[in-house]
Formats: sequence, C-alpha cells, structure tokens
Amino acid sequence: MQELIIDRIEAIPLRMPLPRPLRAGTVVVQSRASVLARVHTRDGIVGECFGNNEYLGQAEIVRIIREEIAPRLIGRSAFHVEACWQAMYPLTRDFLRDRRMPIRAISCVDAALWDALGKALGAPLHRVWGGMADEVPAMAMGAYYNDENDLRTVRKEMESLKAQGFAGCKLKVGRLSPEADAERVKAARDGAGPDFWLVPDPNQGYDFDQAIRFARLVEPLDVRWLEEPCHWHNDKRDLARLRALTGTKVSAGQSEVTSAGCRDLMVAGAIDVCNFDPSWGGGPTEWRRVAATAAAFGLPIYPHLETQVSASLAASVPNGLYVEVMQPDRDPLYHALIRNLPPVAGGLMRVPSGPGWGMELDEKLIARIRAD
Repeated sequence: MQELIIDRIEAIPLRMPLPRPLRAGTVVVQSRASVLARVHTRDGIVGECFGNNEYLGQAEIVRIIREEIAPRLIGRSAFHVEACWQAMYPLTRDFLRDRRMPIRAISCVDAALWDALGKALGAPLHRVWGGMADEVPAMAMGAYYNDENDLRTVRKEMESLKAQGFAGCKLKVGRLSPEADAERVKAARDGAGPDFWLVPDPNQGYDFDQAIRFARLVEPLDVRWLEEPCHWHNDKRDLARLRALTGTKVSAGQSEVTSAGCRDLMVAGAIDVCNFDPSWGGGPTEWRRVAATAAAFGLPIYPHLETQVSASLAASVPNGLYVEVMQPDRDPLYHALIRNLPPVAGGLMRVPSGPGWGMELDEKLIARIRAD
C-alpha cells in the first residue's frame, strides 16, 4: 500500500504575454500568469497542477509555497488532503499581510495534493469524489472590449462561439454606460440566436442605480443572470436589493476567498447562483465546501475559470452547472500547456478521464515560460 509521504514541493511561476490586452468591466489584463505546484512523494508519484491566473502577487505566492507551506507538509501523507489543508490554513492569520496571498498559495498546493491522490488511486478526481457526470456544459468567456467597441465584432464572436460548440458565453460589460453595455448584449443575442446562454458580467462595475438600469434594459434579451453587477464595497446589500426590485437573477462569489464569505452571500439572500474560484479561494477542498453549502441553500454553483480543474469539480457535485473556457488568444497558457485538452462539442466538455486531473503538461513549454 502506497503511503504518499510528501518528500518535497515545487512552485514554478509561469507567464505568457497576451497578443492584445483583455479589457473587462473593471480590469485590463496584459499577460496570463500561473503557478505550477508539484508535490513529490517518496513513492515516486508526483501530484501537479497550475492555477492563479494573475501576475500581481505571483512571486509572493511562490515564496509562501517554498518557504512556509513546504516545511509544514513534508513528511505528511498526501492521502490526508484535509489534514494538509488544515496545516496550511494558519498561514492566513497574519493580519499584517494580504491574506489572499497565502490563500492562493494554499490553492496551488491543495490542487497538486488532490492530483497525487487521484494518481495513487488510478482514478479521475470527479469519480474519486463520487461523480455526477462524465461531461459538463461548456461556457465561453467573450465580448472583451476592443478599442473600437464594435458591436459587429461582438455579434460575429457569438456566432463563432456557437459554431465551436459552446453552450453559451459569459460576456463582458460594466466598462461603459448601462445603455451602451445593453447594446453589446443585444448584439450578442443577435449573433448567437436563441437557446444560447448569455451571462453579462460587469466585474462589479456598476453602482446600484446603474445595475438597476442595466437589468431592466437586458430583461427582454433572455439573459440567464447577471454576474457580480454591483461595486464590491456594498455588494451583499445591493445584490439583495437588486434581486428584490427587478426579479433579476444574480450570481456572485468569485471575489470571495473563503467558504464563509460565500455563505454570507447566501444568508443575505444576495445570489441565485454561486460562482467561486478554486485557485483564488483555497483550492478544490474549499470549493467543494462552498458547493455543499450552496446545495444546502438550494443553489447551483459553477467554478470561475481554471478550466484545468473546473470540469472535474463541476462534474463532481449535484448542483454543478458548467465549466468556463477562455479562447486561445485570451488564455494561451492553458491552451498551450496542456497537451491533451478535453474537447468541446454540442455544448459539452468531456471531463478528463486520466488519473487525478488527467493532464499531460508540455515540459518544454514550462522550461521556456518559467518566470523565475
């Protein structure tokens, strides 16, 4: 019987420039960055995963893994993922630093631990967790702002995404006025036609009054819900008021970094759907806690981005909705790093069937895009 005793842990920063900046409602992204964590065990099994799609904080995440997490986990068994998670979590209690950094470092290592466990068992993780399905609906990420704000570009993009086999698109709004952004949603609906999910995502770009105006403008366009429409500083109250006044469905959760934060959204009656990022909020272990809490509230959940783990997570729980997928020019790292990308067809992504996360990584690319 393998014991999966942890021998050492690697943290490798990766970075790839984007061919053009991604302009969302409240952010501009210039490159795709990630941290590849590898958990080496004495049995020779190596659990690995990459996550945290951001440049800022990358060096600190890597330092925390190498200097603070590794000493806490070496000598423990990777079979005891929960015990390892609990051993890492006290690092978040240093109130003199940004708590998001140790939480994101925990996320990286947690995902690698689960990969080691799945490989030891010879099973894909969605089945290790009990499993609901071997395929999940696939949603594209699209309608990022270009310099011209060309509505024809939005329309053609939706036509292309539908032709590629996606079930729908989470489209970017929140950078312009509610009226101008509503025109973008109309262009998206014109391009996609009916039976294509549209989820406008302002990235917390509107104040409450703007969110009300936007919700009423897009009501005839058959959007599924609005994702994080209101400014962050009063979002629980504003989202609850928005739902009550307009009847609009709302999703939120990706800006939270703990299961407790998502719980509070649910208690406040602020959301109809929960979305939580497994690489920003404590890893797959914490994501599954959020999913269980959402299920207790009768709410569906979907992972924010991180396609390499999100398909397995969404397919592992009864209230999982879909996986999000970026286009190659918007996340070249994901598309180039994984050699056996799961296909999308007929609105669905097939969940990887290999052990653990089922990923085969391109080692030559890793060596080329290392950022340390």
